[in-house]
Amino acid sequence: MIQPQTHLNVADNSGARELMCIRVIGASNRRYAHIGDVIVAVIKEAVPNTPLERSEVIRAVIVRTRKELKCDNGMIIRYDDNAAVVIDQEGNPKGT
Repeated sequence: MIQPQTHLNVADNSGARELMCIRVIGASNRRYAHIGDVIVAVIKEAVPNTPLERSEVIRAVIVRTRKELKCDNGMIIRYDDNAAVVIDQEGNPKGT
């Protein structure tokens, strides 16, 4: 469960290393984001000499969460960290 002020790792090579969620995209009063949801985030840490800079506001999609995800067949999936992939306005990933 990702909510505003949550710090996330970046799971691609776009140049950002750490993000902080500032808004969950969806309904106006939506509190949490789960795997596959789009968020608005600010870059807290970035690799030098890359197109993305620190304090830049971007969109990202959640790919891993610490909170477990329960499947219909009873399987539970849980990761070690919270992570996201940086996307552009059309929904295409910025990294490879």
